[in-house]
Amino acid sequence: MSSGSGIGSCVTSNAAPERARRGSATLASLSVRNYRLYFFGQMVSLSGTWMQGIAQAWLVLRITGSGTALGVVSALAFLPVLVFGPWGGVIADRFPKRRVLVITQVCSAFFALVLGLLVATDRVRLWEVYVLASALGFVNVVDMPTRQTFVLEMVGRDQLTNAVSVNTVMVNVARIIGPALAGVLIATVGLGTCFLLNAASFGAMIVALVLMHADDLEPAPPQPRTPGQLREGFRYVRRTPELLAPLLMMAVIGTLAFEFQVILPLVARFTFHGDAGTYGWMSTSMGAGAVVGGLLVASRGRHAPTALGKAAIVFGAVIVVAAIAPNLATEMGALVLVGGTSVVFLALGNATLQLAAAPAMRGRVMSLWTVAFVGSTPIGGPIVGWVGEHAGPRWGLVLGGVATMLAGALTYRSLCAIERDQAEAPEPELLSGPRESLAERG
Repeated sequence: MSSGSGIGSCVTSNAAPERARRGSATLASLSVRNYRLYFFGQMVSLSGTWMQGIAQAWLVLRITGSGTALGVVSALAFLPVLVFGPWGGVIADRFPKRRVLVITQVCSAFFALVLGLLVATDRVRLWEVYVLASALGFVNVVDMPTRQTFVLEMVGRDQLTNAVSVNTVMVNVARIIGPALAGVLIATVGLGTCFLLNAASFGAMIVALVLMHADDLEPAPPQPRTPGQLREGFRYVRRTPELLAPLLMMAVIGTLAFEFQVILPLVARFTFHGDAGTYGWMSTSMGAGAVVGGLLVASRGRHAPTALGKAAIVFGAVIVVAAIAPNLATEMGALVLVGGTSVVFLALGNATLQLAAAPAMRGRVMSLWTVAFVGSTPIGGPIVGWVGEHAGPRWGLVLGGVATMLAGALTYRSLCAIERDQAEAPEPELLSGPRESLAERG
């Protein structure tokens, strides 16, 4: 008996420290002061962004009642990223990233303020929504690749996967807060307030950037302006298969699956006969799942790149589950799974590409990731909106889920083949020196 008691107490005493270590490791990147400032500034700012996203979708539906129009406004918001996204990567490689981000935050706040004033004074027209969505898209051309590569400069290579995962948690905490606030504000004080509060929320990010200690950053050397930098980035990706395969997969998934801002309002309104509050709670359900998924990735550290293909397959499967959910309660549960698996997929993809890319090329590589992820919306948004309007919202989800599973399976096979080839052949040298194998990076 005494021996059994001793074993039990030993297990208990070891379990608590182990849980503490895991909890500490999950949020390890927040020990970095600059990243901590960035984290909380982003949480406030992105809560406003999600709030505006809900309000803008409901505004377009109120004006037009059309799923196609909803797809068009999303397409216009991301068309600049599709067309000019690679140039955004060139800018991210060429200029100090903190300074660039301050400028993009000021511009984003201005456009949100203009839309808020138009809505609050009841003067807004559909074409004005289109113009302002496009203007914000041009800001995102520069903002997105700069933001993604700035994370590495704040935390370094060893904590990159953790920081990206913690960042996705923050994004999706904002996804919970923003839509919930939007639903309340739309029902009580109207749509205009959502846009005005979003404009104010960018101030938190600007303050965070200003308060950072520049000496604690680890910036990549700024690339001088030389002819052919854009073509050089394309050639680099084309001859690096461990970058090319995930980017092609993301182009498919970004086009047909990550169109939730188009398809979920249709599901809320036409499948479950809900209102803006229903859409807000559906987005909140995805956000709750995404928080759990992000914490899971953060707690596990670095992963083998082949895990990216597996994550895509699972992500696609749960989208199909959401498509066939028989009632709203089941749909909410399915969307929790969609949110969780989407974040696992995105965090793995982001970290895999940044760790595989040479520092001098990182901005251009991540700009192509941005093009594949959100720049594909001008193509996918109208397609998914048309399918949702004419075949039914459920079929819009089925389209994205099946495409994601197929793309994930093909990418998994490609990454496995790349890993085998690298294990059998000597490693070439990249711009930054000796190249790690795909397995070593995992």
